[in-house]
Amino acid sequence: MADIFDEVEEDVRRDRALELWKKYGNYVVGAAVLVVAATAGFTGWRDWDRRQAEAETARFLAATQLAVQGDSSGAASAFAAIVRDGRAGYALLARFHEAALKAKSDDAAGAAAMYRAIAAANAADLDMRNVARLLAALHSVETSDAAAIERELAPLAGSDHPWRHLALEITAIAAARAGDVAKARELYTKIADDPAAPSGLRARAAEMIAALSG
Repeated sequence: MADIFDEVEEDVRRDRALELWKKYGNYVVGAAVLVVAATAGFTGWRDWDRRQAEAETARFLAATQLAVQGDSSGAASAFAAIVRDGRAGYALLARFHEAALKAKSDDAAGAAAMYRAIAAANAADLDMRNVARLLAALHSVETSDAAAIERELAPLAGSDHPWRHLALEITAIAAARAGDVAKARELYTKIADDPAAPSGLRARAAEMIAALSG
């Protein structure tokens, strides 16, 4: 008798399942198709993105190789193309390389202008912008007023700023070139006496203090 009831109950469950499937089956199938499509789409996009990244890396390395081989004109064109239509990260690095090529060709003013353009780009990473600001000032010490260099680097020269030592060094270089030996020596002393400064920079500052005092 128990077996009969079990069979009836099983039939009822089956009939109920069939009714539910008839009512909601299309939605279930549709949802499953969407999940499969979304998964395939994401996988496809990920593969495409990886291929794009690999192509961009190869493109950037090729431009860098041209620069290493001394083909400044070809490298400049290659980097300019990456700046124009490359991914944001590589485009930013290409801009740095463009500026470095300007400096290498003795166009310090052109290099400084490029570095300042990077420093002014709000979309760029702040650390990269700060590096660009330092390099712009460094390539301007020959032509810019020492006070202008000091003003430009003042935001980076604060006591708690990670770039303060380099900012102080470039400011000291500008002061020394302007003939303000006392100012240069004061700035170099700040670097030499700061235990948080990199050892190489402290040693260089100490050498400059000795040279300026001699």
